[in-house]
Amino acid sequence: MANAVVKSNQTPRNHRSSGPERQASIIAAAASLFAQKGFNGTTTREIAKTAGISEALLFKYFPTKRALYAAIIAAKSQLSQLMASIEEAADKRDDVRVFTLIAGFRIHRGADPSLLRLLLFSALEGHELSDMFFRNRHRVFYEFLAGYIARRTREGKFRKVDPLLAAQSFVGMIVYHRLLHEIFKVPPHCSPEEAVAGYVDVFLEGLRK
Repeated sequence: MANAVVKSNQTPRNHRSSGPERQASIIAAAASLFAQKGFNGTTTREIAKTAGISEALLFKYFPTKRALYAAIIAAKSQLSQLMASIEEAADKRDDVRVFTLIAGFRIHRGADPSLLRLLLFSALEGHELSDMFFRNRHRVFYEFLAGYIARRTREGKFRKVDPLLAAQSFVGMIVYHRLLHEIFKVPPHCSPEEAVAGYVDVFLEGLRK
């Protein structure tokens, strides 16, 4: 009888969940599982169970795992406002702010380690979703940076370097920082803000004439 009461209390609560709320809970559950077990290692049954819904309801919102993975990337890749700030700083030739905004997006208090794990799993599993993640989470930055570095070089402010290699090097520094502290669990010796300032200073000192 007690179980019946519990069950009857749970059902209305689930029904009261709005579509966007339920969709968000599915995305959160799937992101957590993908980050732990990878795309291929996670079943839709596990996702549904973690989200507290039936597998049939899961398929109503996301007919395939690929659609769900794409939704996770879209939810975690809201970069329009950030890119607007970076472009504004670039127009002002504010080198420190351009690089600080990019590094600060990756290194900050409360950074979500599941993002990096999702990227690593998708790349190691070798499916096309790794390219989807890469385009949305990494390439947008180093391609913009390469163009900015090339422009500042033409203006005589940066020494002559390969713009794409330089941009990839900066993003690589930031990614390695996260690998070190989020995957290998090496305790950081400074705050996120100090780390960002340090990386930007070291990198710009190497670029400036």
